[in-house]
Amino acid sequence: MKISEFRDMGTEELHGELERLRRHLFDLRAQAVTEKLQNPNLLTVGKRDIARVLTVLTERGVQGVEEHQHHLEAVARVQSTAAAGRKKA
Repeated sequence: MKISEFRDMGTEELHGELERLRRHLFDLRAQAVTEKLQNPNLLTVGKRDIARVLTVLTERGVQGVEEHQHHLEAVARVQSTAAAGRKKA
């Protein structure tokens, strides 16, 4: 994506996009290790998109980006654990 597209997003949308991009990069790295990655350039593109999101958040003066990401991950983990518990019951 272009940085102008990231600038058009709201702050909460950017946090969600950052989480999605990090998860996608993790999946790409895992794929690169375990099997043949079709396009190794995707790793570079993913890193640059993450940097663009972080740049926009920094421009907006958002503090504690990493802490916010950890909070979102913890909330998602709790929700997935609760959903798994309901399925077993």
